[in-house]
Amino acid sequence: MKKLMILVSALTLSGTMFAQKATADNPFSLEGIVNYNGNDGLNWSAPSLRMRYFVKDNIAARLTVDFGSGAPAPSTESNNVYGATTAEVGTQDIKRSSINVGIGGEYHLTGTDRMSPYFSGGVGFGKGSYSETWTNFDGSGSAPAYAAGLTAAVDGAYSTFGLNLGAGLDYYVVENIYVGMELGFGWSKMSYDDATTSVLMNGVSVYDATTASYTQTYTTLGKANAAIRLGWRF
Repeated sequence: MKKLMILVSALTLSGTMFAQKATADNPFSLEGIVNYNGNDGLNWSAPSLRMRYFVKDNIAARLTVDFGSGAPAPSTESNNVYGATTAEVGTQDIKRSSINVGIGGEYHLTGTDRMSPYFSGGVGFGKGSYSETWTNFDGSGSAPAYAAGLTAAVDGAYSTFGLNLGAGLDYYVVENIYVGMELGFGWSKMSYDDATTSVLMNGVSVYDATTASYTQTYTTLGKANAAIRLGWRF
């Protein structure tokens, strides 16, 4: 958190003499997010991008794309499990993929020469998938999880729909470059497709199951955290 605050302070001080809020002459903006975590420090989250188009000085349409877990290529994870000896090795291979797209608008208040507060609203859509492949693995996750000859495939997918209302601000630290924060209220629904599990022992099917589709709804109240938007107006 301290490193994040130092970065924000440095950007702010560097633009004190010539920062100014952009106008309709620069109708587009493109932004990403810098996150802070205790292990790696500051990270640039390019997979989450937002494009805005200012139809007027105080009204903007926006499009947000969040690639989530590995999209457009799935993220992969492989775990080894062992039997009585290190020669007995099983694997659990996992693939995850998700993408979320949001469309909405912003109404910007008067603010100051450098600060542009706004209210926002929008809708979001998304989809994702999850799969596992087991080889010589019993799926228990507890030792000994090794099982010679046992293979399996687990597959599932989901889609999302959401609504959000929020408030935020852009603060121009140098010409056409801004930092910003946003918080708000959101409602979302996740619709899970049928999930399947197929298990074979030495190539012979021993278990097949389907988990029926279902839906869940969530409400969220955004709050300040160790993240900051960095944007360019052009």
